[in-house]
Amino acid sequence: MSASPAARPSWRDDAVAASIITLLLIPQSLAYALLAGLPAELGLAASIVPAMAYAAVGTSPFSVMGPGAVLSLMTAQGLHHALAVAPAGTPVVALAGVLALEIGAVLALGALLRLDALVALLSVPVLHGFMTGASLTIVITQLPVLLGSSSSGNGLATVLQGWLGASQVVNPPTLAVGAGTLGLLWLSRRPGLPRLLGRLAPLLAMALAIGAALLWPLADQGVRTVGTLPPLAIRASLPLLDLQLWRLLLPTASMIALLASVEHLAVVSSLAARCRQHIVPRRELAGLGASNIVAALTGGMPVGGGLSRSAVAYDAGARSKRVGVMVGLMMALSAVVLAEPLAHLPRAVLAATILVAASSMLDLGPFRLAWRFAHAEFWVMLGVAALTLLASMEVALSVGVALSAALLLQRTADPHVARIGRVPGTEHYRNIERHTAEEQPGVVALRIDESLLFTNARELGSLVQDQLDEDTRRVVLQMSPVNTIDFSGLTALLALDEALHARGVRLDLAEVKGPVMDRLASADWSHRVHGKVYLSLHQALQPTESLSPR
Repeated sequence: MSASPAARPSWRDDAVAASIITLLLIPQSLAYALLAGLPAELGLAASIVPAMAYAAVGTSPFSVMGPGAVLSLMTAQGLHHALAVAPAGTPVVALAGVLALEIGAVLALGALLRLDALVALLSVPVLHGFMTGASLTIVITQLPVLLGSSSSGNGLATVLQGWLGASQVVNPPTLAVGAGTLGLLWLSRRPGLPRLLGRLAPLLAMALAIGAALLWPLADQGVRTVGTLPPLAIRASLPLLDLQLWRLLLPTASMIALLASVEHLAVVSSLAARCRQHIVPRRELAGLGASNIVAALTGGMPVGGGLSRSAVAYDAGARSKRVGVMVGLMMALSAVVLAEPLAHLPRAVLAATILVAASSMLDLGPFRLAWRFAHAEFWVMLGVAALTLLASMEVALSVGVALSAALLLQRTADPHVARIGRVPGTEHYRNIERHTAEEQPGVVALRIDESLLFTNARELGSLVQDQLDEDTRRVVLQMSPVNTIDFSGLTALLALDEALHARGVRLDLAEVKGPVMDRLASADWSHRVHGKVYLSLHQALQPTESLSPR
C-alpha cells in the first residue's frame, strides 16, 4: 500500500534533515573523540547505534545522539585521572566504555526513580559559569593542536606544563592549515550569509584540507593527520570489569549525567515549545541513558543530545524520531565510504572546528546582568568559571551545586515579613512601609513571604513578637505566599499560638492555600489552636471580627 500524501512529505523532510545532520556530525564526531583523548573512530561509532537507541526510547524529534564538546572535555579529564591509577597497559578505550556505561546507568536510574526534577540542582549561575569556564578550557586545549605544538593537555595547568617542556611550540605548516580553517569558519558565520553555509562550512573545510593533503605532502612537513581509521566493525563488547576503576569513575559519570540531562532537557523543551510538541522528561532521561549504555556496549564513548545538532534538526525541518535512525544509517555508510580520505585530514582542521564551536558558547552578558541583579550569584558564576578553568569540571560543578544550595538556604532562613494595612478606600492590603495604609487598633497584620520550613521556623516567633506592643490583642498572618509547611514550621506555628495566647493575644490565619490547609487539617489544627482561619484577609480584618469569639 502506498504512503499517504501526508506521510510522504514527512519522510522527505526527515531524510533531508538527516542528511544535513550527518554532514555536521562527521567532523564533530572525529573532533570530539580526539578532544576526549580517544581514537577518532570512536566518535564515528558513538554516532551510529546510540542515535538509533534514543530514537527508540526518547520523545523529541530534534535530538540526535553523538559526542559533544563539553561532554568530551569532561570525559578527557575523567579518563586522565583514571589512567593515573589504572593498572599499566589499561587501554583508554576500555575506560571510556566503563564511563559511558556508568553514565547510562545513572541516567536510567534517574528515569526509573522519576528524578528528572533533580536537574534543578544546576542553577542558571552555575550553568553559565560552568559553560564559560568549559568553553575557555576547550579553546586552551586546542591551541597546541592548532599551532602544531608537541605539547598537549586537558586543562590550563597541563597545557602550560606541556608547553614549558615542548620540543616544538609552533609548526608553521600546521599553523597555516589551522589559521586558514579558522578564517573560513568565521567568514561563514558573518551576518547576511545563508545559514546553511555556516552549517556546512566545517565539511567544506575538511574537503579542502583533505584535498590539500593529497596534493602536497603535508605529513612530511610535520602536519599531524587523523591517520588510518580501522574498518567499521560495530560488535557487542562488555566494558572492563574492575571495581576500583568503576568506583573511581563514578563521580565523573554522575556529574556528566547531571550536566547532560540539564542541557538535553533545556534544549528539547525549548524546541518542543516552539512547535507545540509534547516531551516526557522521564523518557528523555531514559533515552539518554539507553544511548550511553548502547555506546558502551558497541565500542563508543559517552554521548549526549548536543545543542548544535538539535538546532540543525529543527532548522532542517525534522518531523519525527526516525531522523535519528536515518542519521545512524548515514553515519555508518559514511564511516565505510569516507574512511580512506578521512585518514589524510589534518588534526588542525578539527581543532579549528572545535575552537570556533567553543568560542561561540562564550557569553559575558549574564555576568554583567548578574552583577547588577544579585552580587552573590555573580560571585557564584565567576567562581564556578574560575574553578572549571583552573581546577577541574567535577570540582567546579560540585562547588557550584553546594553554593547554590547555600544561597537557597540563606534566602529561606531569612524570610521577608511585611506589616500590612488596608489601602484607604479599597480592599487591598500593602506593606505599611511602602504604601499609605491603615491599621486597626490592637490588630497586627503580617504577611510572611516564604514557606515555613526547618530553615526559618525558629525565627518565626521572634519575627512576629517583635511587631507587638502593649495594645496588641490580635495577630493575623496572611499566608498566601506560603506554599508549604513542614513539621518544623507546624511546630513553630503551634508554639507561636501558645506564646501569644499566654500574652492574651489571639493568632488568626488568612488566605491559606488549599494544600497547606490540608496539611494543617491533618494535624487537627482547628482543635489545637485558639484562633480562626479566614478565607480572605479583608474578611479577617472586619471590625466585627476583632473581638469575636473563636
